[in-house]
Amino acid sequence: MKAITIEPGRPTSLQLESIGEPPPGDGSVLVETIAVGICGTDREIVAGLYGTAPPGKTRLALGHESLGRVLSAPDDSGFSPGDLVVAIVRRPDPVPCEACAVGEWDMCRNGRYTEHGIKGLDGFCRERFRVNVPFLVPVDRALGICGVLMEPASIVAKAWDQIQRISSRSRWTPHTVLVLGAGPIGLLAALFATLRGFDVHVLDRATAGPKPDLVHDLGATYHTGPVAEACSGIDVVLECTGSPRLVFDAMRCAAPTGLVCLTGVTSGHRNVTVDAAMLNNQLVLGNNVVFGTVNANRLHYTQAADALQRSNGGWLRRLITRQVPIASWSDAYDRKPDDIKAILQFANL
Repeated sequence: MKAITIEPGRPTSLQLESIGEPPPGDGSVLVETIAVGICGTDREIVAGLYGTAPPGKTRLALGHESLGRVLSAPDDSGFSPGDLVVAIVRRPDPVPCEACAVGEWDMCRNGRYTEHGIKGLDGFCRERFRVNVPFLVPVDRALGICGVLMEPASIVAKAWDQIQRISSRSRWTPHTVLVLGAGPIGLLAALFATLRGFDVHVLDRATAGPKPDLVHDLGATYHTGPVAEACSGIDVVLECTGSPRLVFDAMRCAAPTGLVCLTGVTSGHRNVTVDAAMLNNQLVLGNNVVFGTVNANRLHYTQAADALQRSNGGWLRRLITRQVPIASWSDAYDRKPDDIKAILQFANL
């Protein structure tokens, strides 16, 4: 079968190749790949910045944002041939640590977890894969191709889960939300905030293309200037770019007792000048919380599925700006100016 693979750490090694069928030991449910989303993580692995091949192999099949169709499953699995599914990316470590032992593998404490298409497990950029039942999430057929957004939506669901838990530390009723970055994560974060009834603001540097209209159509406000000019005194800030400057700007614009959630990962080495004393005083005297979040567990995938089902399907579909057939696979990894989410199409729905 066809698969898109790379030799981790070697930037010129991306290729479409023929590999063997997934062995039964990989999981009891056989899934046909319909589509795989491409994100910044994939492009960084392609650039050789990180990634780990499965044990005993030199190449890694890419892809962690999946949408598939069940080909075969055990009778008692709850799945049937034809069901649409998404595979959970991370697997708990084999020890397991305290968090992994209770299904919170996204909070793994010893780093021995594995991740499809990223660390130690082949990904979903292959025609077929196998998964065990606990790591498959059903997709409402009405979502169609938008089911491929489930994995990035799970990241946002986890962010909001953590925000809600932290906010219970005191009596506090947040009203305003600022999202920094109008990429897939940022737009989904804005969607989740509007579903919760917040006054939502989104800041991005794009002045044209689809992003401003997508934000406006949510009923949110779009900004392009500096954070301080766009809005200040925000209750909840979700930083979705990884830009060092915006990370610190996010901390400065939060209201007293406000929360700042960092979802972006910074690539490369970038130095910024910060008045650390002023920032420390603001965070301490304002009782502010700044925290980071990454990955998701099954609870968050379930929450993401519910949110996507309650969303406007036409709006979601506009997040997918390019559907690249497998015959033109390399084009999916070349970022275009108006890209929000590019996906590789392996099969038709």
